[in-house]
Amino acid sequence: MTASGAPTWVDLGTADLEDARRFYTTLFGWTAEISGDEYGGYTTFLLNGNPVAGAGPLYGEGQPTAWSTYIGTDNADDVAARVVAAGGQVLVPPFDVTDQGRMAAFLDRTGAPFSVWQPGTMRGATVFDVPGALTWNELNTRDLQGSMAFYGSVFGWGFRNSTMDGLPYVVAKVAETPVCGIQPMIGDEWPDDMSPHWMVYFAVHDCDISAGTALQLGGHVLQPPTSLQVGRYAVLEDPQGGYFAILAGHSR
Repeated sequence: MTASGAPTWVDLGTADLEDARRFYTTLFGWTAEISGDEYGGYTTFLLNGNPVAGAGPLYGEGQPTAWSTYIGTDNADDVAARVVAAGGQVLVPPFDVTDQGRMAAFLDRTGAPFSVWQPGTMRGATVFDVPGALTWNELNTRDLQGSMAFYGSVFGWGFRNSTMDGLPYVVAKVAETPVCGIQPMIGDEWPDDMSPHWMVYFAVHDCDISAGTALQLGGHVLQPPTSLQVGRYAVLEDPQGGYFAILAGHSR
């Protein structure tokens, strides 16, 4: 995993942090490390003792439960300047999270939210691409060329044009390492009122079994298990409305 310019962390802002701990620890076999009240009970999810994701309470009025993608950087302040220059917006200016690192939150030029993480003592996730860990991040956008121009300018990404089940799909690269995907929101599967967004994918042993477990835990299946050339995936929703994807059989 290339730390700078690649997704390095994901966390969940949720309306019910306690129930999110119940749901995700059971679904993925995570354990929950809970911080003190000064951090709002921010939870680091561990897989075999390794940090893989986080969760915290909602702070904004009317803010929906949602997963956030954090892209690693060596300098969050420089990224903020490039975001503005490229036509994006700064939602949360760069700030220090004690000695753990420095973060900021943005909207890209199409309105998709994302964050950056400049590591301190907390490096981000330390394991990827195994069941229960983050395996892929994907931007769903209504302006493919505009999104490529934005992220290329902000992070220096290169791009490889591809297809996914016959539709355009772009793989973003740092040097020659694939770091994430960009998918145009075309076709009937994308409701007109759905905003551009980043999707997080967690690896699982068996997509169908994990989708069934999510249902039993009070979640919903938004996209039933489906076979793609990279493996078998499903889109799920947790009990508070946070959506995410699972993928079996993917490798970078």
